[in-house]
Amino acid sequence: MLGYKKEVKTDYDSAVEKAREELKKEGFGILTEIDVKDALKKKLNVDFDRYLILGACNPPFAYKALNIEREIGLFMPCNIIIYEHDKKVYVSAIRPTLTLGAVNNPELNILAEEVELKLSKVIDAVGGKNAAV
Repeated sequence: MLGYKKEVKTDYDSAVEKAREELKKEGFGILTEIDVKDALKKKLNVDFDRYLILGACNPPFAYKALNIEREIGLFMPCNIIIYEHDKKVYVSAIRPTLTLGAVNNPELNILAEEVELKLSKVIDAVGGKNAAV
């Protein structure tokens, strides 16, 4: 599984707003925002479902990771996606234990577990603890 995913029981716009709020509560700022639907329409003139990528960063964790491994910036920021598909809304977060695990550094693995716990809290808060995975 690429990410930690939940089906959301609210509409898309509410899920986006809730994701922003919950990221902030867990100490993440949003560095990048990509509206995939809009980008695909502009660049390829194709229609696509509503799909937003939020590039989130928790500065204290980012600083620790960069001090452990300078090249870790290749895996930053942590992406959160909110999208519609088949009339359902989903929210998903990258699993840092998978991405940072590729570096094979025990210090990074511990940090990745901490970040993943925070991101899973965000997804649970947006999707609800009993939402489908």
